[in-house]
Amino acid sequence: MDMTALKPVLIVLIDRFADWETPLISGIGGDFYGLQTCHATPGGGDVISMGGLTVTGLPDIQLQGDEVIVLCGSDGWSGEDAPDLGDMLRAAHDRGQTVAAICGATLALARAGLLEGRRHTSNGLDFLRDRLPDYTAAADYSDVAHAVGDDGIITAPGTAPVTFAAEVLRAAGLPKDALAQFRQIASAEHSA
Repeated sequence: MDMTALKPVLIVLIDRFADWETPLISGIGGDFYGLQTCHATPGGGDVISMGGLTVTGLPDIQLQGDEVIVLCGSDGWSGEDAPDLGDMLRAAHDRGQTVAAICGATLALARAGLLEGRRHTSNGLDFLRDRLPDYTAAADYSDVAHAVGDDGIITAPGTAPVTFAAEVLRAAGLPKDALAQFRQIASAEHSA
């Protein structure tokens, strides 16, 4: 299987990131399929996950211009001091880059205006409305338990890390047969 044409993936972590939401992308995607992944945090530095994992020495976000950008969920996306990545995310999407967010990170996409006119999901419609009183994309919201991709934007509830990873791997260029294999590997325990 030739994986040389895969786009790299940048996973953005902030404090109190959700440990379980992106490791299938970097773990299986990187180890099994040779996907190039890197992690960064706004401003660079250290972050601590919800589960207490400390990640040190992360670089600041530096886009190459061809990567899939993945925002990992965190309750930090809900606060008034949430990182404002709107300009960067809009510019990347305008260049044709895929932007993906899971769980609370979908708030960053909503703030950036990237959910408008695109089918999307999150942790629930009320989750978005309660945290963003100016949220106006409710007509495009899909109340589903899996990831949704539309026009270079991928969203998922925090309970859907497998389909989220599959959508990110698809956007990175993983061939259909390898993508089917990934879905089978990642969901095998549920078929017993």
